[in-house]
Amino acid sequence: MNEQLEALLRQIIHPETEQNIVDSGFVDRADRGEDGSIAITLRFQKARDPFAQRVKRQVEELMKSSFPENECMVIIREAKPKPRRREQQTTTSEICRVIAIASGKGGVGKSTVTANLAVALRHCGYNVGILDADIYGPSQTKMFGCEGYTPEAERDEEGNDFIIPAQSLGIKIMSIGFFIKPTDALMWRGGMAVNALHQLAHQTKWGKLDYLLIDLPPGTGDIHLSIINELKISGAVIVSTPQQVAVADVVRGVEMFRHPQVNIPVLGVVENMAWFTPEELPNNRYYLFGRGGAAEYASKAGIDLLGQVPIIQSIMECGENGNPASGVDPRVEEYYSTIAEKVVEKLPAEC
Repeated sequence: MNEQLEALLRQIIHPETEQNIVDSGFVDRADRGEDGSIAITLRFQKARDPFAQRVKRQVEELMKSSFPENECMVIIREAKPKPRRREQQTTTSEICRVIAIASGKGGVGKSTVTANLAVALRHCGYNVGILDADIYGPSQTKMFGCEGYTPEAERDEEGNDFIIPAQSLGIKIMSIGFFIKPTDALMWRGGMAVNALHQLAHQTKWGKLDYLLIDLPPGTGDIHLSIINELKISGAVIVSTPQQVAVADVVRGVEMFRHPQVNIPVLGVVENMAWFTPEELPNNRYYLFGRGGAAEYASKAGIDLLGQVPIIQSIMECGENGNPASGVDPRVEEYYSTIAEKVVEKLPAEC
């Protein structure tokens, strides 16, 4: 595809996808001949896409204004149907409840909350698993000290392949981090990430789980929509820090789960890094990132505040050492036990 034409075509937005026609996959070909003539082929998934002619006219007008002296031919074709793949038996049928752990922005400690909540639920006697769906920044392998784990595969009598998850502290863990080097830059387009996530979700040998926690990437995007479509989510937990810039992004995350086409219950908000108390001054609280911003938003939005977790040094240290602090430090355990109890109360007791 001609780079100059590609850049120009990115200016045209498809009304349905609300993305440019290049990234939406509608441009199959965009070339210039030696004489300067332009040939563009547009492919649409629908046999009669209602916007096809409109997009074609926009392309023709754009090319005419950009290259008034050159001929331009724009062709519309229907995309060839993709061959159906053999149905892979899903391994999620014995999972009772699936909880999405989300955040509006990065750096708020979402993965740390996921790991410590999983340990707290395990201490309550539940069978727990974690799907590290943060494709571009997997953290759970580090949090649980299993970076060196190499997943093995099993094949059943029907020819279905299954991936054996890692186990740490009695928790089953699956992450894209097991399949890439820590130094690798994962430069995947959205479709590649979604396909990888599909395999991790449906081919991991989860067995019977009371809770599967999904550590989502920050923000809202393809991965989130894929998870929502792939798995039956029981509820979502939103993680934020108290500062207003983080709370502003929480709003987008909450509204995504509340959207009528998604309709996933928001179980509540966890305000992480709520304050700092030095060990030598146990009665002092220092609000380094503002005070109660996430708690205030939860109250206004009609969402429960599941808990406020302060900055405790052991949370960082234990995460670095592969042993989440809620299973080591009684101070941390107290906060996460309360959050776990509230999460359990909000979900059906039986599957």
